Amino acid sequence: MQPAPSSICVFCGARFGSDPAAREVAQQLGDLLANKSIALVYGGGGVGLMGLVANAALKGGGRVVGVIPRFLLQREAGHPALSETVVVETMHERKLQMFERSDAFVVLPGGIGTLEELFEVLSWRTLGLHTKPIVIVDQGGYWQPLAALLRGVVESGFAERTHLDHVAFVNNINDVLPAIAAMPRSAGVEKRLDRV
Repeated sequence: MQPAPSSICVFCGARFGSDPAAREVAQQLGDLLANKSIALVYGGGGVGLMGLVANAALKGGGRVVGVIPRFLLQREAGHPALSETVVVETMHERKLQMFERSDAFVVLPGGIGTLEELFEVLSWRTLGLHTKPIVIVDQGGYWQPLAALLRGVVESGFAERTHLDHVAFVNNINDVLPAIAAMPRSAGVEKRLDRV
């Protein structure tokens, strides 16, 4: 078992989604991080599930670091009361800052941006560029199509079976930290290349 992380990056939606339970899960995650004195690192938004996670962590006395591109601040999408706001110029810089400031990643329901953030850190993990845990909270079965897709990628021969070990799916917020602690920290099998 690994020690508890000092900071966790959360990827989630800038919208609330259609299932009201997603809001509750976001608030529970913020509560958990504050209660365990784990800093929240996230995209800096004051909207949607992002805003709910941040507000819950702040309300619980937690440290919250938002990383947001200048153009989103200009759209007034930023959170006004974070512990620290890091303003960057591009989305690429944002993801790199979030990665560098975090010990692990937790993914809640979200849209295209959430998927893009998840797949970047998952791709980096399969390439052996990091060994940070990635945990997906499958609230209400939202991420089941993704789990099936990842299995299909492996079964179709486009990824190693061990790559499925790089991400854990949990159904309950209380399972997030145990899943992070149990996740293997090895880089795994070197990526096989099909040379022509």
